[in-house]
Amino acid sequence: MTTAVEMAQIWRGAIKESVHMGHAVICDAKGHVIEAWGDPDLVMLPRSSCKMVQALPLVESGVALDERQLALSCASHSGAAVHTEAVSRWLADLGLGEADLRCGPQEPEDIPARNGLIRAEEAPCQIHNNCSGKHAGFLTLNQKMGGDAEYVNPDHPLQLAIKDAFEDVTGETSPGYGIDGCSAPNFATSLSGLARAMAFFANAHRQSGVRAEAASRLTAAMMAHPLLVAGETRACTRLMRAMDGRAAIKTGAEAVFVAILPEQGLGVALKIADGTTRAAECAIASILVRLGVLEADHPATLERRNAPILNRRGIETGMIRPGEAFA
Repeated sequence: MTTAVEMAQIWRGAIKESVHMGHAVICDAKGHVIEAWGDPDLVMLPRSSCKMVQALPLVESGVALDERQLALSCASHSGAAVHTEAVSRWLADLGLGEADLRCGPQEPEDIPARNGLIRAEEAPCQIHNNCSGKHAGFLTLNQKMGGDAEYVNPDHPLQLAIKDAFEDVTGETSPGYGIDGCSAPNFATSLSGLARAMAFFANAHRQSGVRAEAASRLTAAMMAHPLLVAGETRACTRLMRAMDGRAAIKTGAEAVFVAILPEQGLGVALKIADGTTRAAECAIASILVRLGVLEADHPATLERRNAPILNRRGIETGMIRPGEAFA
C-alpha cells in the first residue's frame, strides 16, 4: 500500500499548524491511471460523489426527465427553496409525497430555509434531506419497475441495477457496501475505479449506446445547473460556475471529491484520509487548476485554495494552502 501524501496545509501565521493527508487519481479515456498521489488502489466508499452513477439506471429506463430533474438526481443539495420546491413538484407529478421517501428528515444547510422553519415552528422533513432529489429519481425508476416501497434495501431490484451499473463503469467487482446517510447502499470500489467511472462520464459524449447517452445527459445537466447540484456558497456550485461548463464536480461525505472533464476526457477522484471537507475542497481545486480548467486566481478558487482563515473578529490568522503533493 502506498502511503497517503500531504494534500492540504493549515498555517497560523508563520507556523504550519496542521496537515491533511490523502490520495488522488486521474484516469484517461481508456480508464488508465495517468497520474496518482498516494494509493490508487485504496478501497473506499464514494458516498455522495457517485450519485451520477446511481442515476444511470434511471436515465437508461427511458422515463421522461427534464434537465433540472437530472441535475437534482445527482445533487447533495442545501435544502433551499429552489431545491425543495422542485423535489415536491417531482413527487407530485409521480402521484407520490414526502412519506414515500426513505431518506429521512434533515435540517437544511441553506440558512434562509433553516430560519424559515424556525420562524414557522416547523420541523424539517425528508424533502429537506440533501439526497431527496436522488430519492425522487429512485422513486421514479421504482414506479416504472413496479418495485415494493422499500427501494433502499440492498437486495431491491433497483439497488441491484445500480450495483450492476456501478461495477460496469468502475470496471471492478465491488467488495461490499455501507449504508449511506440517506439509507441507500453505497458500494465500495478502489479510488482508481471511481476515477475510471468519472473518465467514462467524461468521454460519454464521444460514444454511442444507452449507457453512454445517459452519462452524457447527466454530466451536461450538472454543468448546466450547478445551483441544483449543491447550493449557494457550496464548493460544487461555486467551482462549477467558475469553470463555466468545462467540468462537473461532486463531493461526498468523509472528504471524497470527483471531477468529470469532458474536454480532456479525464476523470478525477480523491479521498482525504481524515475525512475533512476543507482539505478535500482545497485538493480538488488544486487538481482542477493543475489540469487547466479552473483559474488559480478566480474568487471561487481562492475561497478554497490559498484561502485566508479569519478569527471571530474578522482578523486574518492563517491560511489553507495546497499540500506538498501539489507543489
